[in-house]
Amino acid sequence: MKKVFLIILALFILIQFIKIEKNDSKNEMNALSTVMEIPVEVNRIIQTSCADCHSNSTNYPWYNKIAPASWFLANHVNDGKEHLNFSEWTTYNKDQKQYIIKNLKEVLNEREMPLKSYVLVHKELGLSENQYQILYDWVNTIQVD
Repeated sequence: MKKVFLIILALFILIQFIKIEKNDSKNEMNALSTVMEIPVEVNRIIQTSCADCHSNSTNYPWYNKIAPASWFLANHVNDGKEHLNFSEWTTYNKDQKQYIIKNLKEVLNEREMPLKSYVLVHKELGLSENQYQILYDWVNTIQVD
């Protein structure tokens, strides 16, 4: 039993040396905010509850320095950015933007974001019904060029 524990401990220590790439680019040249004025309340909701996984700038919690939690977070952020990246909005073509908006409406309507696993750890970042409605109403105003 002691041998198994030591092996597990050694593996845990070894995986700490496998580092992930951080999502911390401050480049906002292609951000949605460069082509559209975002209402203050909408921007606050996005920055608080969406941007960690849907932008190029993530505010990492303390446990991001510990593998395998860091791998789990990196996977969530990368997956979120594949669906929608507010920092890269101007790089999307018209069809992509329309698809994103359609999906965003569905996700907000079904209360699928933020992810339950995210809210479980960050209860204060969950959205109220009012905040869902504010975002949903705003998404309906987005004009795709």
